[in-house]
Amino acid sequence: MNPFQGKMNISVKDCNLYYGDFHALKNINIEIPEKKVTAFIGPSGCGKSTFLKTLNRMNDLVEDCRIEGEYKIGDVDIYAKDTDINMLRKNVGMVFQKPNPFPMSIYDNIAFAPRTFGITKKSELDEIVELSLRRASIWDEVKDRLKKSALGMSGGQQQRLCIARSLAADPQILLMDEPTSALDPISTGKIEELMDELKKDLTIVIVTHNMQQAARIADKTAFFLLGELVEYDDTDVIFTSPKDEKTERYITGRFG
Repeated sequence: MNPFQGKMNISVKDCNLYYGDFHALKNINIEIPEKKVTAFIGPSGCGKSTFLKTLNRMNDLVEDCRIEGEYKIGDVDIYAKDTDINMLRKNVGMVFQKPNPFPMSIYDNIAFAPRTFGITKKSELDEIVELSLRRASIWDEVKDRLKKSALGMSGGQQQRLCIARSLAADPQILLMDEPTSALDPISTGKIEELMDELKKDLTIVIVTHNMQQAARIADKTAFFLLGELVEYDDTDVIFTSPKDEKTERYITGRFG
């Protein structure tokens, strides 16, 4: 029984996060709608990635990290004592800034998650591998070399492979932490097109330093500064008529 199945909206109330004595996130409240792309923007060190990682409990792995507040996916409290973290991370996939394929074949990278969840039949695995690679728009490029090492792929291909690997677990939500910052413009364009396609079935939350990217792909945009959520609205509102002067100064480049 998967308590997250079909639950794709995210609700966070009174989020505060501390690293030891450092108050990294301050009183963040946000409702992230399902089947949309929501972008987090703001200068380096403002808390975007830290906040993103609260949504699948990646900060659990950080020493001295203390988290307060209410975090829900659908009606599931993800920080409740009985929450199955493996099930949470199956449903809330994560793609990192730097592509991190496993040092194994392309096929085994994609089959890794399904095998972890008990799928061993070759025909089923074959189907999941093909479907995941197709959904990540990379099947045609790799279908003839599935048994070759994933480390031989280009950076852009590796990042789409990592997206396919997340999709193989059949998530409801995909978190992306600056997924294109290490990529060339053509690979970046492919991943942006991919996000536009995937949001038909998934909720996507992306951290990006690239404001043009947020303007191109996001339905909603949140502007973070010094651990606070300054403004959150439809993307066109944030970029054309922000309500907060700090947001306006950031997006017009007059910041700091």
